[in-house]
Amino acid sequence: MRERTIASHFARAALGGARRHGYDYSGLLQQLGISPELLQEPRARIAPEQFTQLIQGLWLALDDEYLGFGQAPSRPGSFAMMCHAVIHCRNLEKALRRGLLFYSLFPGAPRLTLSQEDDWVCLSLDDSQLWDPDHFLSESLLVIWHRFGSWLIGQRIRLEQATFGYPRPDHGAEYDLLFSCPLEFSTDRSSLRFHSRYLNMPLLQDERTLKHFLERSPADLLSRPDDGDSLTSQLRRLLNRDSSHWPDLEAVAAHLHISPQTLRRHLREEGSSFQELKDQLRRDIAIYHLNRADLSLQQIAEQLGFSEPSAFHRAFKKWTGLTPGAYRAQEM
Repeated sequence: MRERTIASHFARAALGGARRHGYDYSGLLQQLGISPELLQEPRARIAPEQFTQLIQGLWLALDDEYLGFGQAPSRPGSFAMMCHAVIHCRNLEKALRRGLLFYSLFPGAPRLTLSQEDDWVCLSLDDSQLWDPDHFLSESLLVIWHRFGSWLIGQRIRLEQATFGYPRPDHGAEYDLLFSCPLEFSTDRSSLRFHSRYLNMPLLQDERTLKHFLERSPADLLSRPDDGDSLTSQLRRLLNRDSSHWPDLEAVAAHLHISPQTLRRHLREEGSSFQELKDQLRRDIAIYHLNRADLSLQQIAEQLGFSEPSAFHRAFKKWTGLTPGAYRAQEM
């Protein structure tokens, strides 16, 4: 299992536009195996595959890739047409500018601009005209453009900073999953900042790879974790290599050639801890198996290193607000 789960907040937020337009999405949730009760539990998580399918289903049902959050709808297929318009550009700068120009041709579309000052580039979003109380579309647009640009050049664009024109939300802890860079809230605009060296990089994708990319994107871009450069991201990748063996903090520190004290300090500075990272990974592996019924609850507990199923039950309820059995029953 290599994917992090998605907080129930994002599924609830994604459904906001559908509620606003009076769309009954109960059938869609049932089709995807997502219970309404699960979504109402603040600590609950859903599988990335479910989230991708939820976004795609809402696009089709609402006939709008903005999911009902924009001034005007963006008809399904708009993102794909933009991709075809940029795929033959010479470099990333040409592709980004052409893509942003494409969307500027539609009245009521959210406005994104690309500006450069010295060695830095800023991708800014004007979200002042959006109906987006949970900032779902604002977050989605920044995530999609960052990851789309990274896909075009075949490497992750390292973000230096992300700013947001609103206070830190209750789900602010999830922003590491989305952006993996220093964050600043309550600024005058929402934006992403990165080095200008990326702009001259050639596109490594073509019509063939684009066809495969568009089978699941941009929904897949939203559900995929950002493979960032932070110590937290490095540790997640390290711990994810072998979920059957759980190294202790001292072993991880030795692998990274730093002292345990330094590792703890750096994780504190990033707002995390070694135990928290292990718990997140255990939670996601548990949800992966609970969604598939391939292992019994006792087998899952053993795989996660719990000596007794009761300890696994207590930990899972602490992580998600539900017992493993209740979670599995809601997903089936």
